[in-house]
Amino acid sequence: MSPATRAALGAGLAVALQQILDRRRPGGSAFWTRSNHRGSTVSLASGPALAVAGALSMRLPAPAAMVAGLGAGLIGGYDDAAGGPHAKGLRGHLAALRGGEVTSGSVKVVGLTAVGCATTALLSPARRTPLDLVLGTAVIAGSANLFNLLDLRPGRALKVGLVAALAQGQPGLAAVAGALLPDDLSEQTMLGDAGANALGALLGAAALHRRSRRTAWLGLAGIVGLTGLSEACSFSQLIERTPPLQWADQLGRHR
Repeated sequence: MSPATRAALGAGLAVALQQILDRRRPGGSAFWTRSNHRGSTVSLASGPALAVAGALSMRLPAPAAMVAGLGAGLIGGYDDAAGGPHAKGLRGHLAALRGGEVTSGSVKVVGLTAVGCATTALLSPARRTPLDLVLGTAVIAGSANLFNLLDLRPGRALKVGLVAALAQGQPGLAAVAGALLPDDLSEQTMLGDAGANALGALLGAAALHRRSRRTAWLGLAGIVGLTGLSEACSFSQLIERTPPLQWADQLGRHR
């Protein structure tokens, strides 16, 4: 299948799945809707749509893409359904654990670590040393978490994901992100943890596939640096204070 055909099919599947889930809403409307940063009601249907269509559109070994996209999507979906506002960020979940409370975010950390480990093992099992396995696990789980931190304003995570997918030679994933972007920008949908975690995990897997260990270490350093920055400073505040980033963040948004 040509890259163009794969991209077109992935985009069409993403839109179709989003529309089906939005119409039928299995489990009830409350399960599929949330309030965004402005208090507007938005649908979470694009999250599972991205996880499924994104995984099927990747130029990766199919088992690895399925584990990364669907595995991270399911774990993120659990956090969408069970998560609460009491613990935020890695620091908040660790503090809750120290106090004896197991939060949904803590469960997600364990789950994403397992997804990262399994995906790394499936990418190139004959070439993976124990160090490669640890490194790949950290890259995939860290990337999944990072995109969850980005999904706080309309279109932000999908814009970054689209650019990153093109840079990594994944036109299918870029097409999926682009197909879901208009509804996200217009505040009809949001990725939620399911979509953001899946997008990040797929990009993390793409960053590892046929790349050198040095490249993987550089990617991990960037992920750790940005994650640490998010604990010290709000991404939204930083973007608003940086004119080029603010322009890109606002591009296409209706408000």
